[in-house]
Amino acid sequence: MGGARSLEETPTWAVALVCFFLLLISILMDHIFHRIAHYFKKQRKKALCESLAKIKSELMLMGFISLLLTVLQGPISRICVPEKLAATWHPCTNHVDRYHNSFLLAAGSSTDQCAPHHQGKVALVSAQSIHQLHIFIFVLALFHVLYCILTLALATAKMKRWKRWEEETKTPQYQFSHDPERFRLTRQTSFGRRHLSVWTTNPVLIWIVCFFRQFVCSVPKVDYLTLRHGFVMAHLAPQSHQKFDFMQYIERTLEEDFKVVVEISPPIWFITVLFLLFHTHGWYSYLWMPFIPLIITVVVGSKLQVIITKMGLRIGERGDIVKGTPVVQPGDDLFWFNKPQLMLYLINFVLFQNAFQLAFFSWTALQFGMESCFQSKTEDVVIKISMGILVQILCSYVTLPLYALVTQMGSNMKPTIFNERVASALRNWHQSAKSNIKKKAGSSSFSQTTTPSPITSKSSRSYDADSLSSSNGAKAHSSFSTSSSFSASSHHRDIDVAQQIHEPHQHLPQHEIQIEASK
Repeated sequence: MGGARSLEETPTWAVALVCFFLLLISILMDHIFHRIAHYFKKQRKKALCESLAKIKSELMLMGFISLLLTVLQGPISRICVPEKLAATWHPCTNHVDRYHNSFLLAAGSSTDQCAPHHQGKVALVSAQSIHQLHIFIFVLALFHVLYCILTLALATAKMKRWKRWEEETKTPQYQFSHDPERFRLTRQTSFGRRHLSVWTTNPVLIWIVCFFRQFVCSVPKVDYLTLRHGFVMAHLAPQSHQKFDFMQYIERTLEEDFKVVVEISPPIWFITVLFLLFHTHGWYSYLWMPFIPLIITVVVGSKLQVIITKMGLRIGERGDIVKGTPVVQPGDDLFWFNKPQLMLYLINFVLFQNAFQLAFFSWTALQFGMESCFQSKTEDVVIKISMGILVQILCSYVTLPLYALVTQMGSNMKPTIFNERVASALRNWHQSAKSNIKKKAGSSSFSQTTTPSPITSKSSRSYDADSLSSSNGAKAHSSFSTSSSFSASSHHRDIDVAQQIHEPHQHLPQHEIQIEASK
């Protein structure tokens, strides 16, 4: 009996043993994901829970692709194309070395199903190639998970030093050194000395200097404190300067943005297929493809540094003398196409493409060996490994935290200004107000159709006023008004929010909402 054995010729204990270990590994992985999600919920990290759910969905998508390859392996391998067409766009030259030949012969025993029936034709993709694609999808999924973990870890590590600066804003020494009644020349301030110079007025020099700044000290202390002060003055009440925790607000925003970073959108999948296409002999992809993520990363980082410098230039344009701390003016016009989130999509593209290229390198090294045509050139190996490590560190440790800070200088503040408990209470408050309006609208229309009388008309006019009041209150909540004051204490905040939750029938207050953004 020659050839591979089928299940009819395989012992049942062997099949059961293999299935048992596969199920054991699957259950273990599911338990790990469940424990991580439980930890995030315990720490009230709702955004990270949603990011974990997205990672699981991406893994399910890759598993579904692998399942389709398994089911359609036979029909795909029976698709025949002319030999002349199949001889084009090979990743290697027509000459295959002896080592590679021996490796292919040992990899599998499947035969070309087109050769016996169709002269001059070969299979579009052989069964052996489909099996190798299975392994590549598994390696890609593994690298995607590892890169997501490493990205969040590096970004969090970079932002830890900002916590010391945030605590310093609550000390008397900081209040004394940043006296709001003190007059100074704009260029004599720490922020002015850093950003107001000869090179800042030149459109070419400003990009050159900002390009190198992201590698040396991307977020110095003076930039963090100045941007923090500008955010508080633009969106919050002046008395909230000491109580507001800007650092925790950035952390919540970064966790919310992380949901976009871990997502693999259809355009990214399409570009990935193009990258697979260009891994062909004669295109020298190893000389330009690994540099695409690096170029995008440094351009985004330079743009973020330019935005900070331009905000400093605007301070100088308002006058040569400033009172207190220089106040930067946030605005979406500083970003490309007035869309700050566009940079986040670029970061998302960079991180996944970097993970894809390292996964492709690892897969070819394990599947075909280091002496195959994929790694035949030493410079190819050096460029792929060095660019993969450099881009990951630069994008996760430098660009992503810088993005989380600078994008707060947009025209609008984000809903993460409230912590999860307050945001949930406000959402419930909003829903209660909308349901009350609908109930009153239904009861009013019913009374008008059944008993049309002057009294009904009067009550309708009374309802209109009440409905308008409730609607205005709901709008004041739902828009997360940027004029909200954060001067109330945490104790009063919880009491006020709890009262609104337990008394949904009452109208929303029309006075200014005063909530403190706490930890």
